[in-house]
Amino acid sequence: MQPRRHLFTSESVAMGHPDKAADQVSDAILDAVIAQDPLARVACEVLLTDGLAVIAGEISTDAEADYAAILRGTMRSIGYVSGEVGFDADGAEVVVAVQRQSLDIARGVLRGAELGAGDQGLMFGYAIDETPALMPLPITLAHRLIAAQTDARRSGAVPGLRPDAKCQVSVVYEDGVPRRIDSAVLSTQHGPEWNDRQEELRRVVIDRIVRPALGEWWDHEVRVHVNPTGRFLTGGPAGDTGLTGRKIIVDTYGGWGRHGGGAFSGKDPSKVDRSASYMARHIAKNVVAAGLAAECEVRLSYAIGIADPTALTVDCRGTARVDEAVLEAAVRRLFPLTPAGIIEALDLRRPIYRPTSYHGHFGRTPDEAAGTFTWERTHMVDALRAAVGA
Repeated sequence: MQPRRHLFTSESVAMGHPDKAADQVSDAILDAVIAQDPLARVACEVLLTDGLAVIAGEISTDAEADYAAILRGTMRSIGYVSGEVGFDADGAEVVVAVQRQSLDIARGVLRGAELGAGDQGLMFGYAIDETPALMPLPITLAHRLIAAQTDARRSGAVPGLRPDAKCQVSVVYEDGVPRRIDSAVLSTQHGPEWNDRQEELRRVVIDRIVRPALGEWWDHEVRVHVNPTGRFLTGGPAGDTGLTGRKIIVDTYGGWGRHGGGAFSGKDPSKVDRSASYMARHIAKNVVAAGLAAECEVRLSYAIGIADPTALTVDCRGTARVDEAVLEAAVRRLFPLTPAGIIEALDLRRPIYRPTSYHGHFGRTPDEAAGTFTWERTHMVDALRAAVGA
């Protein structure tokens, strides 16, 4: 019998992609505020277009922060230093339209142990044992590829690259097991010196970016497309308007695991769109790391102003090695699921958010010194095994 063969594609975008740049500004503002006021309530949205940036949203705090200056510094650090590149960080017009959080929302979100959920909604967390990071392979490779483009641009390994880029990787699966890469696409912004040298650019990009990034998954049968439109000179906000929260699939599991719909960047941890999604990933990763399932999806939902989740489901999609009802009960006992409990367990009231706003929120290596990506730790493995008798 022939194996069941299918392709799965995930994409990633560079830190200079307009949507990702907007995410970074939103999270840079959040970090600046929460560094002064850990209990601030922040929902910061950013729009970027040619020569114009708009900062909007609801920020309730006594912290003093120059939002326009933060935007300019963030865009400059990405590489947007002139209109020719795609955005002039110092010369662009910046409009700040920020107000305080609605009292109707604030009355349900108290400061302290009885913190209610900052919004209603549903959240998903996912893990699978097909990569060391316990992430789906396609999004893992896509993030690796786009990170290599960023490194090559910043180091000058490929001269003339500019900040905007996006990629996608298609993986061949046979009977649910990844076997090889079918194709990789990398569209990378460049300077005018490459306009009439696209075939040369393609060779350089494959040699210095694509092959090293794909590593052990590279073979000469991989179909590689570099700037398939013929060139990519105009990029950044000059070529495409950027908005906070428009790359939620890039931020999570590349379309493999489900997504509840709420974006992450620019939101303080009282917003369960963000914090509960982090906890759901934390739970799912520990379940898989404990060897209790080959894959795991954790589903949560909340009502605004109510601390306890309205629903919790642990679904191992037929791969559970223990009774799922027992596993779900263990999760309820071991993991805090109220907003206050999640915030304390993952230590989320700190300025740790800008690094999450590019190259994905999940599958990253926890930095214990900086306290970032705490939801990626697998320190609950032994407790889970003991709780289910494994």
